Amino acid sequence: MRKTKLLAGIGFGAVAMLALAGCGQVGGTTGGGEAGGGAEDGAMVTVVKISGVGWFDRMEVGVKEFAEETGIDARQEGADDASPEKQIQIIQDLIAQSPAAITVVPNSPEALESVLKQARDQGIVVVAHEAAGIENADIDIEAFDNRAYGAKIMDNLAECMGDSGQYVSFVGGLTAKTHMDWVGGAYDQQQAEYPELTRVEEPVESKEDESVAYQRAKELLAKYPDIKGFQGSAGTDVAGIARAVQEAGLEDQVCVMGTSIPSVAKKYIVDGSIDKIFFWDPAMAGKAQLKIAQLLVDGEEIADGTDLGIEGYNSLKKLDGFDNVYVGDAAVIVDKDNVDDYDF
Repeated sequence: MRKTKLLAGIGFGAVAMLALAGCGQVGGTTGGGEAGGGAEDGAMVTVVKISGVGWFDRMEVGVKEFAEETGIDARQEGADDASPEKQIQIIQDLIAQSPAAITVVPNSPEALESVLKQARDQGIVVVAHEAAGIENADIDIEAFDNRAYGAKIMDNLAECMGDSGQYVSFVGGLTAKTHMDWVGGAYDQQQAEYPELTRVEEPVESKEDESVAYQRAKELLAKYPDIKGFQGSAGTDVAGIARAVQEAGLEDQVCVMGTSIPSVAKKYIVDGSIDKIFFWDPAMAGKAQLKIAQLLVDGEEIADGTDLGIEGYNSLKKLDGFDNVYVGDAAVIVDKDNVDDYDF
């Protein structure tokens, strides 16, 4: 069966429609803001999940732009694999350097709680991203409501699949909270709205590695010859899945969607192996983390309506049910009709 023709996507504001709490206070310690100096007096370091992949290469663009625009000594660091232990070591080394702030995209929020508490106890501001629910961060900033984002991916995947058939969801790691939120939101939406769809496996772990995603997609295509859909979460998942789909000659039978960026996914979008990707600009997310850190170091608050002056983060909303989580409205949908609009 040939896949349903898809409409070109654009950024969707509905993803971030949330029940709002009142004016938010910065949770926990005030970090470097109590140290007496301003943000320009100390370094700010962004610690990412893994170095050398397109998603975090793009985030580093934003980190460097922030440094140039503000004069703050800002830089990015990351390990050579998606190991929580290596992130912990990087943060421990940074604590010894006493930066004004550490911003972090955790591989495992739970694994980082202790070392981030050490940082905050020493007066270092901590800002997290992709870690809603993390306790030892002054603020966690999200591009949108993660479960609603997952539901939106499912709406598009179901349309592509003709509202019926088998699908599977990939995550970079089972400890990657945002990935699990995305596939959880997608699954809840599927259960509620698309009863003729069936998720045939628990979330499949790709280790944030395109080659692993490729190999596991090959195995799943062999195991489930009638499978019609894949949802990817790590930025490299859909590329690995698409390669397996392409090799099997199933571009017209299998729908592939998930989080990625054009530079990683474009060739597969163009040839039809990937149908749509969903993302937020990692560069803007990198800048948003650092801007929040700058405000906190300077003793300011983050609250409903805070404008970071960064695209997608012009009116933050406090995420209902959390003391320290704020979301922007930064989601984008791309297919072959608009993939050329993005140069990263």
